Amino acid sequence: MALGLTYATSHTLVRMRLSSFRHALKDQNRVSWIGAGAFCGLVLAGGTIWVAARGDNDGLVVALGIWMLGWVVGPLFAGGGDETLKPEYFSMLPLPPRTLSTGLLVAAVAGVAPVISLVALLSLVVAGAQLSVAAALIALPALVLQLFCFILASRLAVAVYGVLLQVRSGAVLAAVVNAFILAFAAQGWALIVAYVSTDVQGTVATAARIAPSGWGLAAVEAAGRGDWLEALLPLVGLVLLAAVMLIAWSALLVRRTTASHMSHKVRRPLSADGPSSAAAAKELRSWTRDLLYGHKAVFAVSYGLFFCMMPLALKATYMLPWAGPAAVIMAGAMASNLYGADGTALWTTLMTPGSAGPDVRARQRAFLLVFGPLTVLITVLFTWWAGDAGAWPLVLSVLPALLGGAAGLIVACSVWAAVPTTDAHKRSGNPLNSGENEGETMGLVYVMLVLVSVSAAPALVAALYWSWWGVPIGLLSGVLAWWYLGRLAINRLEQRGPELLTLLRHGRTVEEAKKKAQYESIPRWKRTLAGFCLGFAAIPLFPQALVPAIFLLTGNADTKSWFLALYVANPLRWLVIAGMAVLGLGMYAYGGLTYYNARKVSPAEAG
Repeated sequence: MALGLTYATSHTLVRMRLSSFRHALKDQNRVSWIGAGAFCGLVLAGGTIWVAARGDNDGLVVALGIWMLGWVVGPLFAGGGDETLKPEYFSMLPLPPRTLSTGLLVAAVAGVAPVISLVALLSLVVAGAQLSVAAALIALPALVLQLFCFILASRLAVAVYGVLLQVRSGAVLAAVVNAFILAFAAQGWALIVAYVSTDVQGTVATAARIAPSGWGLAAVEAAGRGDWLEALLPLVGLVLLAAVMLIAWSALLVRRTTASHMSHKVRRPLSADGPSSAAAAKELRSWTRDLLYGHKAVFAVSYGLFFCMMPLALKATYMLPWAGPAAVIMAGAMASNLYGADGTALWTTLMTPGSAGPDVRARQRAFLLVFGPLTVLITVLFTWWAGDAGAWPLVLSVLPALLGGAAGLIVACSVWAAVPTTDAHKRSGNPLNSGENEGETMGLVYVMLVLVSVSAAPALVAALYWSWWGVPIGLLSGVLAWWYLGRLAINRLEQRGPELLTLLRHGRTVEEAKKKAQYESIPRWKRTLAGFCLGFAAIPLFPQALVPAIFLLTGNADTKSWFLALYVANPLRWLVIAGMAVLGLGMYAYGGLTYYNARKVSPAEAG
């Protein structure tokens, strides 16, 4: 009876998952992202099979460990992963927890990512075929069990992460992990170079064999030697591990769908002597009490630290002075949707006459109080640690410009380009998932990364040419950006506040939906290329053009790192920098003009 119920549940959930996937294919934008992700995944899977074909089992076991690590940490950084079928949807059905979790697990196999991982795991068959026919046959159950362990580890990690985000210490830990993942994606080359240039490869391969991701290969190698006991033990271990993870995931699903997350702790009431101080107190409490706010704050600061400290693996200290500015840039990007995060709570502000000004200024002051003192302290300590006297005027000029620019841009962007998200009181048991507009939210973050960085351009140029005179220019530009952009946000909120509330409550209007259809009228290949340009234009523009230009101007050209311009002869360095700058700006221009021209398409032509 229980087995029949599990089969029926799994069959139904798989059909629901496939139906949802077919529906997603009608959205050309999602198709583009799915296609690009599938292509990159297949390239990596092909590389894994190539490593196996070379007979490099040490390299293969490390590659499989990276695949499992990707399954675990990928969803943590990508908004909680693909939760097309949320457990909350089935909480009212009389299904035992393990029946539901088993059905969701089987349904999770019906996706693009599991298929790509299955292709990568075919490397076990390739490795086994080089040993013996028996080893190739053992590889078949091994790859199936390995795939289910990958998926279960991913689901369990998301569930544990969701639990952590519901307590303050857990939110801090989760933010640090996420920050390391993103910093490694940008600066992990330093750790990789340090790894390749030392004698730790064998140690890493040994550790990868001990990890569950290496058990399948251990079974294949044992079968190749004819040691059947050692071949069966890893397979039994994978079965037991999958069972334990399934039981743990089932328990967490029960907690997620039944537990109440309301806090009954008595809080100290707000005390204020006016609208401005009341709004400021409210905003400060949001940063310290709302776990997602705190998660973003810790994430931004941790990212700045990890991003600038990873080159220390190569004994390079040139990035240390920029840890504070990097944290401010990321903090501005993470806070780019303040009003969208408030959701329908905005009505309390709109219903209070004259509250727009105090509310906007309070958000700006809270941002500066949360990130200002900390980033100043980090900048001073890390610049002193680096021991580079020439970096002092640069970072002390850029930091106040970035703080003021970010404080102005976050409120202006929140008012003009708010993205509807799930209201705080309607968040699911997976706090990573903020609604159906994850793509728009991430797009807003990317745009803010560029805008906040550009806000420091005048101060940086002044510091490069006039040294310490850049400091007052940085202070002046920061104050002007804080005041002027805040004033624009206040005027916008006073004039268009009801429209903003309607957007946050009901989503896009008919006119806005037509505008989206206009964007979708762009040919798929052109839209994909434009998205690629907007997503990767920062690589040639900043690390390959701006950073080496700063190094040349400050006399740090010996720090070559991964900056292409510093590896060519001196007369050609500025040509390479100019070429990279033109390439980056051209990519931004192409992506921006592609979407700008789509606005000229009539609604009738857009369909």
